[in-house]
Amino acid sequence: MSLDGFRWDYLDRGLTPHLSRLAREGVRAEAMVPVFPTKTFPNHYTIVTGRYPAHHGILGNIFTAPDVGATFSLRDRGSLEDARFYLAEPLWVTAERQGLKTAPLFWPGSGAPINGVRPSYHLPFDDEMKDTARVRQLGDWLREPSDRRPTFLTLYWSGVDNAGHEYGPDAPETNLAIAQADSLVGRLATELSSAAGGEINLIIVSDHGMVSTGPDRVIWLNDYLAEDAMRTNEMSALLTGWPAAGLEDSVVRALRRAPHLTVYRKSELPERFQLRDGPRIPPLVAVADPGWTIARRTATNPSPEIILGNHGYDDSVAAMRAIFIAQGPAFRKGLVVPPFRNIHVYPLLAEIVGVRPEPSDGSIDSVRALLAADERRQELSQRLGV
Repeated sequence: MSLDGFRWDYLDRGLTPHLSRLAREGVRAEAMVPVFPTKTFPNHYTIVTGRYPAHHGILGNIFTAPDVGATFSLRDRGSLEDARFYLAEPLWVTAERQGLKTAPLFWPGSGAPINGVRPSYHLPFDDEMKDTARVRQLGDWLREPSDRRPTFLTLYWSGVDNAGHEYGPDAPETNLAIAQADSLVGRLATELSSAAGGEINLIIVSDHGMVSTGPDRVIWLNDYLAEDAMRTNEMSALLTGWPAAGLEDSVVRALRRAPHLTVYRKSELPERFQLRDGPRIPPLVAVADPGWTIARRTATNPSPEIILGNHGYDDSVAAMRAIFIAQGPAFRKGLVVPPFRNIHVYPLLAEIVGVRPEPSDGSIDSVRALLAADERRQELSQRLGV
């Protein structure tokens, strides 16, 4: 289950009794480190592929893919369901190819026939679907006869992210969303236990954290560039840009005059971003200092609204870190481990589900300490027929 935008230290606010109980009964990371860019789609797809964005192809919530000849956008269902954008195989496709049934509910990428394969159970994304209905749907799928029951299921919830953007990470409204997320986790745990008894491994993750922003901390592009000097994809905590022909040098020089902004050409991107290879990486990436927003006034929108919370910043920023909690027969009990990168979740999932993983950038050895003794997991696999 993903709780979008659930920052690692939200667990310390005394608002999450169900998550705290799962952590006590299972395992927890002090934090989980996202990949750059610290956006929703790249990190969700990393979690289910174990690949960095340059390798799995989903470079942002909005990005240009010259190899496809199109632009991907989370606001465009057609691009979300276009398999050409997805360059790595998610766990549900690998599991289906190996004879298992899967049910990824609303996970980014689950609506596309990746490598020609769709999950056994799938619903088109519907942000209006009530929380209780989402939980009940997973329970209904798990109550299918054994020959039709899915082995791997997902659930996605965006309430904490929505509140963090609109009100800021420290607002009472965000605390309310945190408490609602915890209540949903409790409802889910009860439903899963009812549907499948003690054979469920429940993993709770998030994709990134959140930083306070506001209208007093804005980098206005209009102060440095003409609007037609560069086409942009992402523009908030980070900017991904395609300068007009012949203007790259002048665009870079102009933007480097802006305070609170670090500007990289494609060849200058830090190696730790893992973003130097591939045709989808833009010629220019600029990253704002934490808390600052990149924005542009236009003729049609001369006073754009500046939201009060955001993400997308450098992945080394502590406030960008996410959560990882897991409880069930495959996991040890009462264990807290140091932060680890989310690329390692994929091999962990493959190990638990019992599939041969595709090549990834993660390693099971980095998270093996989370797992119960080998003999306990082998016993579980035999019982599940995996």
